[in-house]
Amino acid sequence: MAGRFPLRIPAPSGAPRPHAPHSREWAPDGPLSLPQVLGCLRRGPGDPAFRVDASGAFWRASRTPEGPATLRVTAAGDTVRGDAWGPGAEWFIDRLPALLGSGDRPEGFAPRHRLVAEGHRRAPGLRLTRTGLVLESLIPSVLEQKVTADEAYRAWRRLLTRFGEPAPGPAPAGMAVPLAPRDWALVPSWEWHRAGVDNKRASTILRAVRVAERMEEAAAMTPADARTRLEKIPGIGPWTSAEVVQRTHGAPDEVTTGDLHLPRIVGWSLAGERDADDARMLELLAPYEGHRHRAVRYLLTVGSVPPRRAPKMRRTDIARW
Repeated sequence: MAGRFPLRIPAPSGAPRPHAPHSREWAPDGPLSLPQVLGCLRRGPGDPAFRVDASGAFWRASRTPEGPATLRVTAAGDTVRGDAWGPGAEWFIDRLPALLGSGDRPEGFAPRHRLVAEGHRRAPGLRLTRTGLVLESLIPSVLEQKVTADEAYRAWRRLLTRFGEPAPGPAPAGMAVPLAPRDWALVPSWEWHRAGVDNKRASTILRAVRVAERMEEAAAMTPADARTRLEKIPGIGPWTSAEVVQRTHGAPDEVTTGDLHLPRIVGWSLAGERDADDARMLELLAPYEGHRHRAVRYLLTVGSVPPRRAPKMRRTDIARW
């Protein structure tokens, strides 16, 4: 019956097969640990845009300026290989070294505290990633504002699973590409609620996606200018802008302020102080100026935290209201 089945036109001679990836091998100029470099891009253990398979390969689904793409990264000896599928595959592959920290310059970093030195020793392959994709980091960072990590991860997982498109290529089952700006704007209000996202955070995301091009322009700015651009959106403050540029720019000196736990972790680790605030944290990190975020990453590798004196932050699931 006419119109019952889609017309299938054979691919032109020489065209890539549907599952033929764009590929590239790259040899870093020093130690590189894929978990330490790419782990900060994972938004919880069930992130639909991030997987680590049984072979140890890292999978990432993104929406690039050229369209959706899936990237698989594997390491063998001193070489890293990237394979990418989808309309944005070539964009992904071209930027594979930057994603893996090729632009990071840790040479000027010198540990000045015992636990920072210990983190430096434990994580010689730590490099700061540079994704160049702003909304991809901005939206989950907004979801993480003022809630527990579990709540934010649940929201990101539900929204991508429900509204994201399947990741291109032979991606692991359940992987999804983050929504395009227009599609974020079309998420119904009740779906934000079911995902546990309050109106304040949802409204911040909607304001950002309405000026998506202006947001993405920030990737080409300096970290300081990028943060200024992001913070022009009501609902995006220093905490969120720092979390974004740490990933989009590989910014070694951009410290997250306004965090509930980080000042106390830094205060406890560097000075044995359990009640440090942002001002004290920045004072303690002053010897690492130019690499303050890097110093924090090494501290978090060690996992030194002050003893808890109060219960964990209570989870509030607004989806049940």
